[in-house]
Amino acid sequence: MDDYIVRFPAARPRRASLLAVTLCAAPYLLRAQAPAAPPTPPPAVPDWALPGSATHKQVPPPADFHRPSQNFDTPIGVFEGQSDIGSAVVPGSASYDAGTKRYTINSAGYNIWYSRDEFRYLWKKMSGDVSLAADVTFPNPDGYGDRKAVLVIRQNLEDDSREAMIGQHGAGMVHMAQRPEKGANLKDMQYRFGGMLANVRAKRIGIEKRGDSIAIFISLQGEPMQQLGPPINLHFDGPFYVGIGFCSHLPDKSDTAVLSNVLLENSAGKVR
Repeated sequence: MDDYIVRFPAARPRRASLLAVTLCAAPYLLRAQAPAAPPTPPPAVPDWALPGSATHKQVPPPADFHRPSQNFDTPIGVFEGQSDIGSAVVPGSASYDAGTKRYTINSAGYNIWYSRDEFRYLWKKMSGDVSLAADVTFPNPDGYGDRKAVLVIRQNLEDDSREAMIGQHGAGMVHMAQRPEKGANLKDMQYRFGGMLANVRAKRIGIEKRGDSIAIFISLQGEPMQQLGPPINLHFDGPFYVGIGFCSHLPDKSDTAVLSNVLLENSAGKVR
């Protein structure tokens, strides 16, 4: 009887300890075996954002439709940062080759138009007068004809910012446009140049801010830059954003533009 009493307590704690360890470990084992959450699908492309075609017309976005821009304060070449303005459903990217002085910009985006924009933007904060110019090429000859490489002055990085821009389209057209107030529709200034029918494409484009006067410039084949059309008047509070960008004009498909030999000066009269 004495032997039994001594042996029984000695064995029992061992069984209890093993059971306790198993119970404590069970939640961790179950958690480790839980299936991974499915990836988040990309945002759907609204019907209004689809590009124009024989069977579809692109129309302005709803007045209350916005996406916050994704901003990256990482210097690239002469620019202080870059942004996916309006956050297209496919994120953009950009790189700079100091040897060739080439900025390669990849971007989707339904448009730079109407009351809001979607494009990749390389920017610098500035005040006062500005001169900006660049050579433009499109590596993909089969891209959408209305894709745009742009030189832009913007009040801020929101998708509906006040702005003035010169745009060079994939089909060759060059023109100026402005959004005179935040949230307003972009206005085409209607003095256009070039395009597919003329079979002319500018080699270099430029924009100049002199006070509240904004003018655009072109060079067809490398000759000195010439002003295209009269200037517009648009006020920007300093600091504002100045830079280059690109939009594929396809809401969910990225394309590429190359802007090279970029000139950016904090004074007027320097476009060349």
